[in-house]
Amino acid sequence: MSPLFKIARLLWQEERAALWRGLVLSVVVLVAGAALLGLSGWFITAAGAAGLAGAGVAFDFFRPSAGVRFLALGRTAARYGERLLTHDATLRVLARLRVRLLARLADERPDLLARLRSPALLNRVTADVDALDGIVIRLLFPILAGVLTLALAGGLLAWLTSPALAALAVGVLAAGGAITMVRLGRRAIGPAAASESTRQQLRAAATEHFRGRIVLAFSGALLRSRESLSKTEARLRDAEWRLSRLDGQAMAAVSLTGVLAAGVALAAGGTLALDGHISPAVAAIAVFATLALVEVLAPLQRAVAEIGRMRDAASRVAPLLASARADTGPRVATGEAPDYKGPLLRLSDLSFPAPGSTTPLTQAVSLSVAAGETMALIGRSGTGKSMLLSTIAGLADPLDGTVEIGGQPDRSLGEEALRDLLGYLPQRSQLMSGTVRENLRLAAPGATDTEMAELIDALGLTKALLERGGLDTVLGEGGSGLSGGEARRLALARVLLRRPRVLLLDEPTEGLDAETAGRVLATVRRHLPEAAVLIANHKAAEAAECDRAIAIKDITQINYFDLHQRGRPEGRLIED
Repeated sequence: MSPLFKIARLLWQEERAALWRGLVLSVVVLVAGAALLGLSGWFITAAGAAGLAGAGVAFDFFRPSAGVRFLALGRTAARYGERLLTHDATLRVLARLRVRLLARLADERPDLLARLRSPALLNRVTADVDALDGIVIRLLFPILAGVLTLALAGGLLAWLTSPALAALAVGVLAAGGAITMVRLGRRAIGPAAASESTRQQLRAAATEHFRGRIVLAFSGALLRSRESLSKTEARLRDAEWRLSRLDGQAMAAVSLTGVLAAGVALAAGGTLALDGHISPAVAAIAVFATLALVEVLAPLQRAVAEIGRMRDAASRVAPLLASARADTGPRVATGEAPDYKGPLLRLSDLSFPAPGSTTPLTQAVSLSVAAGETMALIGRSGTGKSMLLSTIAGLADPLDGTVEIGGQPDRSLGEEALRDLLGYLPQRSQLMSGTVRENLRLAAPGATDTEMAELIDALGLTKALLERGGLDTVLGEGGSGLSGGEARRLALARVLLRRPRVLLLDEPTEGLDAETAGRVLATVRRHLPEAAVLIANHKAAEAAECDRAIAIKDITQINYFDLHQRGRPEGRLIED
């Protein structure tokens, strides 16, 4: 089953009742249009014939004119209802689809989520969902409504005129529409996909260009970036030009099909009228109805131009919705055992891979951190410190071994219980646009202004925020408005406000001077005196402030140190 059909079926199943009503109204619109023009043609021809025959006084003008008005008003009302139903249903389905897609992505591994932060991928996901609205409105409905309308019109024409005439007129229209859709639709797939891809590249590149224009200017790369944008725009114009040419060809094909079908109907109807099988007025019905049925083919013109975009988007969204992470076992809503007296964090022969790999990054790790104890996890960049913390935090799956938090295997903890017990500050912590207060309350909705202000002051942020409004300081997108060190400390404050029993910190003092780094580490311990703290870093000075250390040199060597009894780890293992 093609991804495009899967998404179409999903959209239909989600709003089946509304879409069925919309489809019926679509058919009513097309049938009413054909009947309107057919009746008008018959009315004009019959009135003219009656006048030539001298029977104009006896001719009934009222019922045909009433029929024309009824069909015109009914067609307008049906079109309004069809648009209202189909667009409303489609938008509701897409809103739910966005939620499902977000929930699916939220269940992905941290490495994929980190890659999704790039503007190109974020734009792609957004544009893919937006492209799917055309599946129902511009592809599925025009085809289904067109087929049903041609079938109904063919039956009516066969009854009013002749089966042979109806077969010829409807057959030419159906064949022309099918040929246009298949041939030009296939040719448009590549240009439409290229156009959409290039448009997203241009959007992402423009965003990066304007965000980083100061850095680009000082690095001498501003002109190169501008030239690259111009080249991307030129590629987009080229793809759009190819699409517009195909759109023109589709329009010409539809017009040619209509003219050919009307010519066939005129020739066949004239022959039947001359032979006396039907009256000239009835023959006019066939000609004008055939001209009106060209409207059935008009929506296919836009479908030809967009089918590549829809097909490309569906090929990415459908597999993502269908896939799911492997279940690692049932989770129950349990927390720390009330009578548990052992280490708050214990790892037993834990092995973990790099993202996308099945090879262990290091030897199996075994360690324990008791309440009130701080352990340093030290080693050069790339030795697996961050992946070890992500695995402990339940954001990545281990290859083997167990993680116990508060005496409970982390895989048996409910998500809410796990996050209540464990706090994690990753290397790439994200702040959101809004006030400092809103950023802090994201983690602790019940935190008071006094608690937040005291913690900010302890982390040395009061001076930086006071002049800009304190807790009411407004941050831009991604927390812009703060320096890297300030943003890092604000993210740490957010974690500390939750008061977790186990705290994982990944390079918490990166970019800070020695004095500020010492103040930050002291604040962590003072704020959470009974927590088990595991800190990943590569600085000897910071490791010296901890009780114990585990030094990862490479996959063949892991050393454990008691910093109070067995001496300190060698500097070459921890200085990057």
